[in-house]
Amino acid sequence: MLDFKGISVHYGHQDVLTNVTFRVNAGDRVGVVGPNGSGKSTLFKIVLGEMSTDSGELIIEGSPRIGFTRQNPAPDTPDETLLEYSLRGIPGLSEMEAEMAELESDLADPAKMKRYGELQTKFEHLGGYDIETRVKVALGGLGFTTEEFSKPFQSFSGGWRMRAELSRVLASKPDLLLLDEPSNYLDLPAVDWLQKYLKAYEGTLMLISHDRYLLRTLTNITVEVDAGTATRYEGDLDWYMKEREVRYQHLKAAKENQDHHREQLQRFVDRFRAQATKAAQAQSRQKLIDKIDEERIVLPKRYTQSGRLRLAEPPPSGIEMFRCENLGFSYDGVKRVFHGLEFNVTRGDKVALIGYNGLGKTTLMRIMAGTREPTEGKAVIGHNVVPGYLSQEFAETIPPDLTVYRNAKNAWDAHGGGPEKVFRNQLGAFGFDENDVEKPAGVLSGGEKIRLAFLRLFFTAPNLLLLDEPTTHLDLDGRRLLEDALKKYKGTIFLVSHDIDFVRAVATSVLEITREGIRQFPGGYDYYCEKKAAEAATRNVSHRGTETQKNPEQGVKSASSDPDASGQTLSKKELRKQRAQERAKIAPKLKELKKRVEAAEKKIDELQKALDEASAELFNPKPDTDFAEANRKVRTLQFEIDRYTADWEEAATELEAVESGGSSPLSDA
Repeated sequence: MLDFKGISVHYGHQDVLTNVTFRVNAGDRVGVVGPNGSGKSTLFKIVLGEMSTDSGELIIEGSPRIGFTRQNPAPDTPDETLLEYSLRGIPGLSEMEAEMAELESDLADPAKMKRYGELQTKFEHLGGYDIETRVKVALGGLGFTTEEFSKPFQSFSGGWRMRAELSRVLASKPDLLLLDEPSNYLDLPAVDWLQKYLKAYEGTLMLISHDRYLLRTLTNITVEVDAGTATRYEGDLDWYMKEREVRYQHLKAAKENQDHHREQLQRFVDRFRAQATKAAQAQSRQKLIDKIDEERIVLPKRYTQSGRLRLAEPPPSGIEMFRCENLGFSYDGVKRVFHGLEFNVTRGDKVALIGYNGLGKTTLMRIMAGTREPTEGKAVIGHNVVPGYLSQEFAETIPPDLTVYRNAKNAWDAHGGGPEKVFRNQLGAFGFDENDVEKPAGVLSGGEKIRLAFLRLFFTAPNLLLLDEPTTHLDLDGRRLLEDALKKYKGTIFLVSHDIDFVRAVATSVLEITREGIRQFPGGYDYYCEKKAAEAATRNVSHRGTETQKNPEQGVKSASSDPDASGQTLSKKELRKQRAQERAKIAPKLKELKKRVEAAEKKIDELQKALDEASAELFNPKPDTDFAEANRKVRTLQFEIDRYTADWEEAATELEAVESGGSSPLSDA
């Protein structure tokens, strides 16, 4: 579908991409990873035609419909509603619908009838008949209420507009979907919904993300963009993480050999260039040095800029870190952000606050940090508790024109200061060397900024860390660095994050905030998910029970007696006998369906292994590889997998219906 061939892009003297070559095939689910500023978004701009290349070419096969999120979405008209905006995800669809409506008034004309048929076929192919349903599902999943569908689009904040833009793109069912950090504007429940939605997406996906949960569950190919190059890994995130270490060790060894060879050549040139008898040899070696410099091996940035992160030992405090009673807050005295909140945080807790955006998570954290006062109830900070608050806007609170040294020194001096040598050691402990300390904070990467923010926090020696979306500016390695530091931290943590893997690794308990109030779950994120799933199952059973009471003739009868077809009541023994006869009657059907399911599963596994081998041959060709034959083999195997998958779904659905005591959906048809 997409063939990147020798693509290079330069910004002034900076080489953003150099001779980038890789392929994205139809149906691939590609995770695009790499440090911030490495050129990932540049690849998307090239695909969208928003940027030209300095050399090389991009071949786009088959004219796919491309879905992507715009950075500054805006309505067509001031009064365009959220739903109307989101329905405009497929270009030309509304115009097509309007033309069809106009043609419907005179279908007796053969020419108009033909045109109507053409439009109807195209409209149906584009999903025009069910796009409104898809849009509403996407809007609801991303946190919008049905009441908000009719609100003007321009009345929403930037983050909510980006959600609407995402819902519009998802509902348009493009052939190729380009998503650049889609989870940045989402809360954790919306990220979970997005993962499920994209899991069912059938097109080609390219996902730029630092979210390990999305990458791990949605992608099967990984493209690493780093140091101006792009490397395709034939596997998911976990495969990539292992394989990149192997590749790095090989690359490091090759660089050491190259550097050693260059050093030897340079010593010879420096020693003999002035001697007439050796001048020719020195000149020859200088040419070799020039060639090495042109082909210089560059180590990935993530290894040269990894840095370190550690947290101060928390000072002692009482058992109770924070407590609130009937807590409420309102900005205008009329509309409450939340009310009636009651919970407590004890020493050593690592709490994740979970809930949709707009329910007051950031406001609650500011109250805990003491930067905002509640308008109702009580908020009590415990004995000797020192909060350390890292807001969502931490990067903006660091003065961009001040150097790393001055930003850190101001915080150091504000909290007692000390010898310059000790201060310099702290800078080094957080990964800032002599080359970094004079950089203005405004040019730092996201990972460097959070290290600087935590260094400033380190000087306050907090024992209650309040972290509001701390991973937003971090790449994969930066998130791992922060995660490791927080897991080792002996103090108390209260955090908000949309990164599911991060929450899963750090949090030991969960606090869920909803419109109904707040609830505490004493286990980690997986425990929280299990309890929520169990509650949902209980509600479903309860709902079915209610329906049974409303329609007793459709329900399950008492275990003590059961009327037969004639209306007579059966004894327990007769009832067991009757049910045994019913089970015996369906046993052959169950056996046949189970056999079909198992056979289909086995065949799908065999075909998938064959497809993996055929794909490997296509992506890593040998000199004698027949590309046409290899492509044909891959397409055939994909078709066979689809065929057996359809058979498996049909048999599994019928099996489920028979096992649950219902009739077969096929026999009903």
